[in-house]
This record gives sequence, C-alpha cells and structure tokens, in this order.
Amino acid sequence: MTNRMRKGPLVAVPVVLAALIILALVATGRRPGGATLPSALAFSPTLDPGTPLSGGVAPDFTLTDQLDRPVSLRAFRGRVVLLAFTDSECTTICPLTTTAMVDAQRMLGPAGAKVALLGVNANPRATSVADVRSYSELHGMTRLWHFGTGTRTQLQRVWNAYHISAAITAGQIDHTPALFVISPRGRLERLYLTQLSYVSVPQQAQILAREVSRLLPGHPVVHSHLTYRAVPTITPGQHTRLSVVDTGGPGVGSRTLELGPGHARLLLFFASWDQEVMNLRAHLTALNAYAQQARHEGLPQLAAVDEGSVEPNASALGHLLAGLPTRPAYPIVVDAHGRLADGYGVQDEPWLVLVSRSGSPLWFQDAATTPWPGTTALIQQVRAALRTGSGPVSPAVVRRELAGSPAPLAALHAQAGKLIGGLTALKRELRRLRGYPVVVNFWASSCAPCKAEFGLFASAAAQFGRRVAFLGADVSDNSGDARAFLAGHPVSYPSYPITIDQVTSLLPQGLLGTPTTVFYTASGRRAYTHAYQYRSQGTLDSDITTYALGG
Repeated sequence: MTNRMRKGPLVAVPVVLAALIILALVATGRRPGGATLPSALAFSPTLDPGTPLSGGVAPDFTLTDQLDRPVSLRAFRGRVVLLAFTDSECTTICPLTTTAMVDAQRMLGPAGAKVALLGVNANPRATSVADVRSYSELHGMTRLWHFGTGTRTQLQRVWNAYHISAAITAGQIDHTPALFVISPRGRLERLYLTQLSYVSVPQQAQILAREVSRLLPGHPVVHSHLTYRAVPTITPGQHTRLSVVDTGGPGVGSRTLELGPGHARLLLFFASWDQEVMNLRAHLTALNAYAQQARHEGLPQLAAVDEGSVEPNASALGHLLAGLPTRPAYPIVVDAHGRLADGYGVQDEPWLVLVSRSGSPLWFQDAATTPWPGTTALIQQVRAALRTGSGPVSPAVVRRELAGSPAPLAALHAQAGKLIGGLTALKRELRRLRGYPVVVNFWASSCAPCKAEFGLFASAAAQFGRRVAFLGADVSDNSGDARAFLAGHPVSYPSYPITIDQVTSLLPQGLLGTPTTVFYTASGRRAYTHAYQYRSQGTLDSDITTYALGG
C-alpha cells in the first residue's frame, strides 16, 4: 500500500499485494491456523483481523537501532515480537501502526513485559540512525521499541526476506504497511496490513493484544473490551462542537468551536510529530496572517485540529505550542478519537481542507507532500474554491462557446464523448496537439470521485476549449461500462482506453489512483499533476489558468 497517501489511496489496502505476501510466507506447506475473531468484525472494513501464516521460522536479521546499537530478531526469543515495517519519515499510516503496537502492549498489563516492539525502516531514502531516532523521539518510542535501520543493501535484504515492497514512487515513499506477529519460539504467526483509519487504532490494538495473549503462557487477560463495529465518524455535513485549547492568543473568541453546516471553515489537521518532515512551528505561526486577513475580508475562518488520537502523550501539543514565537490567532482543537479526521477524509498530516457553509468539502491540500502555501497563495486557493459553476452546461451553450475553435481543437470537439483508440492513439493525439496546452483527465467508470468531477470538466472544457485541448484517459475499464459512463456524463472531448500498466509510458512516476489530472504546456512540458478529485469549479479553472495557460 502506498504509505504516503498522495501517496496514494484513492484505493483501499491492496488485496493482491497482501495475497502475494501471504503466499510467499505460507511456503512451508503447513496449513494456516489461528484463532478467529467475532463475526462483528465484518461491520468495520477498516480493521484487519490478521492472516494466519505458516508458523515457519521468521527470517533473522541484524540492524542498528535508534540508540546506535545492534539489534537482532533472535535476541527476542522467549518474547512475542510485534514487527512493523515503518517509514522513518512517515506521516500517514505508520504513526497509526506505531500507536496500535504501544496500545496493544499496554492492554496486556504486566504481561506486556513479555512483548517486544520492533520496527524495520522501510524508507529507501532516509536510512540514517538520526532518521530512526527522530521518528522514535517524536512518537515517544525511544525507550519503548527498537527501530532498526542500515544501509540500503542491508535493508533490502530484510525487505526481501519478508516480501516487503519499499520504493520511491512519484517522489514519495511507497511501502507495504505490514506488521508481523512472531511467537516466543521465533515463528511467523500472523500478518496484519494497517488501514488508514484513525478511529480504528484502539480496536486494531485490541486485535493485536488478543493475538499476543494467545501466544503467551497462561493467556494473560487483555484489559480492553471494545467491540469491532465501525466507529461513527464526524463528517462536514454534521454539526459538532469541540473545546478550544487555551493558547492565550488573540482572536480565539469562544472557548468552543462549532463545525458543520452554517460554518464555512478552513481546517488544518496536524500532529506534533509533523516536525520530523517540516518546520511545523513556523508554518503554524505563518497561518496567523491568513487568519487575520480572512477576518478582514470575510473569508472562511481558520481552525487547527490536532490529531490527539495518535499523539505520543497528552502533553505533546502543549510542548509544541509553547515553542511558538507568536501565539495562534486562530482556534486549536483536539480530535481525541480520530472521528473528525476520518469523517473529513484526512489522508496525511498536515492536511488542509476547505468546507463550505453547506457542509461540502471544496478543496484540500496534502501539506506534507506539496510546498506549504504562503498567505497569498492560500487566499487565492480559497477564493478559487469558493467560486462555483452555474450548473450543467447545455449542448447549445457548449456549441456556442466552442464555435470558431482552431482546427486541431475543433477535431477534438467533433469526437465529443467518444471512446476511441488506445495508448498509441492517445500518444499520437498529444503529438498532434503540440502548440496547444493540453489537460488529460485519467478516470474510470467505477470511480465515484471521477463521476462527481466530470461535470466540472464539462464546464471547463466549454469555457477554455477554444484555447486548451482536453482529453480523457479511461484506465483499465470495461469498454461497455466506459461508454455508458460517457453517455451519462457528456463532455466535449474524447477519451482513450488504456491499461494501468500503460500509464507509466505517459507518467513515468506512475498513477496514484483515479481521478488524476495532468496539465501540459503548449510546448508539451508536463507542468502539474493533480491527484484526487476536483471539488469546485473555481479550483479546476484556477489550475487550468495557472498550469495550462501559464497564469
């Protein structure tokens, strides 16, 4: 699974990848066994009940931990080992795995002393002892586990032994989010793949704790009694009230923050451990300028949400805020159980999301993988996202808007809504259109976000279609489903069916998911790749103006 969610998951945990790992590890011929979980688990798709493994001996290794000491798997014989493959700079899934490991150990009470927590660095780029030390310190793990690292070659041997994929994709770290449970005899017992769900962390910890208890002598009591039903989230369409953290700063006003319909908000989701990959204090301070200007111009007010569910301790936020040179001029609240983060679709930390007064998400930015927006850029993004289209574009309006288009663009309009050719034809069309900016939208008929944004592309193609070429790339789709989709979602340009394996010939870094939109300049240079769905007309139009037309 993509570890950094922009990084990828427009898709769920990759079942095929999991199956390959399992098949490789159940190679001894012994039938998998293991305890089953209550059927109520089926109610929560964000939990992994674990896959029984062969019981074969876990491959040994020796690496260097965060204290610059050698650490070997064999040194923990006699204890149950929770072995997690963790990106040393992760701001998405790994912190959830780390929290679940610690919580599972605590749920066992005194018997937790018979459990060893062990991490193996799954970042091919950040492999130094300083990297694993920084992760350990910021997550409060320095004395709670051993986080092993080594040279790229040393780590690759361990990844291969456990069938872990770890690579750099589109500039981000992509690795299998695997956690193995190893018995006191050093045998592989169970494999878990972490899902990106904040609310599920305590439940996943309980699953781990019960598996550990099964492997320990006397089966010690697990001091937790959670159900495995799906935990309700808090979405932008729901009203909620949260207590504001007392920072003593100006402009906070009420000691509670109301979210939901009736309150347009710009929210920043963050955690104290974001400091590992950025100067978080400087960014939090810089947001004061937006807060002040937003109040002056009547723009959506800013609020920050600390993801308390995965903070290392209750004082982490306080320590972070105490180090700010200027107190925040906007309210800060704590999402204690992850219900807000999951409901608002947070895929990384920090994560910016703009919500309208009606409770609809309009725009978001993964601030961990893209340049942090300055005040001017942030205000421009907010203004663009607040601009909405006038509704569906009628065929008569499209014809009027596109009348008089240059011949190369008029040829595209003549193929409106058709599914034609394939990869070769798409490449040929891109060459033919050299001299015009091009916008290519990657979509699939089964993709709900693609369906939601198609109307925005219909409007944009009508508005800009005399200057900009629009093309669709239908990815790994059934041709009948794709044609039915296009018939129900009319646009003024054709689409070309391609397979997921063919994407790299257009995008060397690969596709993070659908929808994805790629902007080319008139010279044919790829200027920008936008992953995820466009949620407002203004945001799409702004990107066309900026990246296709050059501002």
